[in-house]
Amino acid sequence: MRTADLLKPSPGLRVLISGAATGIGAAIAQAFLEVGSNVYICDIDPAAVDKAKTDNPQLHVGVADVADREQVDRIVDDAHAKLGGLDILINNAGIAGPTGAVEDMDADQWDRTITTNLNSQYYFLRKAVPVLKKTSSDPCIIAMSSVAGRLGYPYRTPYASTKWAIVGLVKSLAIELGPNNVRVNAILPGVVEGERMNRVISARADALGVSFDTMKGEYLEKISLRRMVTVQDIAALTLFLASPAGRNISGQAISVDGNVEYL
Repeated sequence: MRTADLLKPSPGLRVLISGAATGIGAAIAQAFLEVGSNVYICDIDPAAVDKAKTDNPQLHVGVADVADREQVDRIVDDAHAKLGGLDILINNAGIAGPTGAVEDMDADQWDRTITTNLNSQYYFLRKAVPVLKKTSSDPCIIAMSSVAGRLGYPYRTPYASTKWAIVGLVKSLAIELGPNNVRVNAILPGVVEGERMNRVISARADALGVSFDTMKGEYLEKISLRRMVTVQDIAALTLFLASPAGRNISGQAISVDGNVEYL
């Protein structure tokens, strides 16, 4: 096999992606469709799921709140049935969580962030890992963390806590599942262009009493390349990790962030 051929994911991969009706997840789904994969997405927003299905009729879709274990179980069962098995699990779903000083933070918002961003990944893993082991010859798990999973992030403590925890989860699972030929990696996006990042910047600007433009400029100054990354940058890395070129990459936390120096 030529080295260049290693970069092409195998045709017909069966891929389950959470939180994938919009944003990074949608870009990942589109990328896998473009290389001939069979893709199942879920999302909490029924309207966004309907639009994703309309835009890409070949998608398999489901609606679920990933913070609810029973709903996740239903999604994995449905994906297993409709795809005939699983080769790739991409734990992408997550929320920004609250912004503010820890002593002022609402406990329910803290709990919701932990459950949605971290516990949901466990819910998918406990249900999907047996399917991956049984139905795939080259299973791969990709967990979405964040640059906030390698740096401290003041005023975003619940979010950062979940993203650090995801890295620990991935590194532990890579050891646990390696003997079963399951590769497990985390992707750590930086400042990603789009509506969600604009909301994050606005919330932090409000918390610190500065303008949106000032806050956005401060974010860019923290990036060595002085630019945001795109959802396509993240999607391209998922394809690489799922391809034969990624067959010996496991237990890694890979940043795609233009080298964010601090938060």
